Amino acid sequence: MIIEFDLGEAVEHGIDFLRNNCSAFFDNVGNSLEYIGKSMEAFLLFIPPWLIIAIFVGFAFWRVSYRFAIFTALSLLLILYGFANGFWELTILAIWLALLSLKRNKLTYVLSAISYLYLPYVLYELGKPLGYWDDTMITLGLILNSTLISLIIGIPLGICMAKSRYVEYIIRPVLDLMQTMPAFVYLIPATILFNIGYSVGIIATIIFAMPPAVRLTHLGIRQVNRELLEAGRSFGCTYWQLLFKVQLPNAMPSIMTGVNQCLMMSLSMVIIGSMVGVEGLGQLVNKSLTTLNISLGFKSGLAVVLLAVILDRITESFGRSQLDKRKSRIEWIKERLHNLQDN
Repeated sequence: MIIEFDLGEAVEHGIDFLRNNCSAFFDNVGNSLEYIGKSMEAFLLFIPPWLIIAIFVGFAFWRVSYRFAIFTALSLLLILYGFANGFWELTILAIWLALLSLKRNKLTYVLSAISYLYLPYVLYELGKPLGYWDDTMITLGLILNSTLISLIIGIPLGICMAKSRYVEYIIRPVLDLMQTMPAFVYLIPATILFNIGYSVGIIATIIFAMPPAVRLTHLGIRQVNRELLEAGRSFGCTYWQLLFKVQLPNAMPSIMTGVNQCLMMSLSMVIIGSMVGVEGLGQLVNKSLTTLNISLGFKSGLAVVLLAVILDRITESFGRSQLDKRKSRIEWIKERLHNLQDN
């Protein structure tokens, strides 16, 4: 006797069962996600562009360097004002400022000041904003929502995995499935359960982006030095004190790397999300593919790249400790002194 079992049909019947019997639940979840997403979009579009640019430039200057702050300002201005009018003026200005920043002396300071005075003239010549600012803010809203939900679910899961091997045995195969299953496969049941729209895009993004946050939280807690744990226990720390005062602070660089990876994975789902009705830069790239518009595809793709670089460098900086920064500066000074001695 041969028992016939088709796994694909079983999954299909399971999805049909959920749709027929739990439609109210999925409709409520979908509407809630769409409400949260649209609220974030409206908030980002309500804030004046200059204020958002100032916030990003402030973070870039505080966490990375003044050179990256210049890059951030020019990149966001390009996204705001467009890649046609004034593109080359701003590009040449950015290259010129980068070259000046390589060598710091009185002459380069004077030339930098003159270059900054030229910037208002370039902005005046750019005139009316013609870039992809609104689409970029919609994309940013999707990324922030997806990342926030992924972290709210992922970090506690990572902690549970680190604390219990049984939980790890269950969660690890699920994470493997989430990371390796092609996104189009789970887009089909998600579309059936939640209908085409923003909610499907955000669910697909969460499924794809959450595993790095879980894995790196788990890894960070596992790698905490045993001597620190023993010292905490010897001083009478409770379970929760040991977790919040010893393990999580020491695992923070790994957790922040997970946050960074989660953010970047969310950004990589922008194009796929556009196929199920999510607006933003992904929709422009998708439109350029269907109309074979190379110019639109390049400009919208470049906006995605610039946004990715800015978010990556700023979030990555939160994973580096001040001690690492001091060490790198000391090594840089030693290298320069060594070069001077050789010369």
